[in-house]
Amino acid sequence: MTDTTQPDAPEGTSTQPQTPDDLVAFKQAFRRHAAGVAVVTALSPDGAPVGFTATSLSSLSAVPPMATFNMARSASAWRAIAETDYVAIHMLGSRNRSVAEIMSGDQALRFEGDHWHTGPHGLPILNDVTAWMVGRIIGRMPLHNNAVVAVQVEQGGLGDDDEALLYHERAYRLLGDHA
Repeated sequence: MTDTTQPDAPEGTSTQPQTPDDLVAFKQAFRRHAAGVAVVTALSPDGAPVGFTATSLSSLSAVPPMATFNMARSASAWRAIAETDYVAIHMLGSRNRSVAEIMSGDQALRFEGDHWHTGPHGLPILNDVTAWMVGRIIGRMPLHNNAVVAVQVEQGGLGDDDEALLYHERAYRLLGDHA
């Protein structure tokens, strides 16, 4: 006979499942999930640099090297991502906190200053990042008002290793920081 008894829930947790339409709980759950910070850059259809921070970056495959990221199709950079062939992906470390703040701020100010240079395919490449990769977009999968974007990496570089920069509870943090 199989034991079907459920263990007691840990103290401080709810035993009642949240309904899928409980948007507040859903958002709170993901705010509690720390994620590494990346920046995706591209060129707009008129050739202007665009970029945004992304905490959804994930390795898809090592052979061939592929990565994915998610973004809202209502985002200011979506038109560029929807119409371009190439993107640059940058992994940020603790020394790049100010770059993360710039790239998540006013889109008109994201490429003012000397924190970037022109790289392969004319893409904006951020300076002094932990790692950067340039790749060809091989798929865009629209899901409701968002999209999953798949990239096959063609080239890149490693910067100096650095402590991880995380995004947690709506703030940039370092390992060991307390909310």
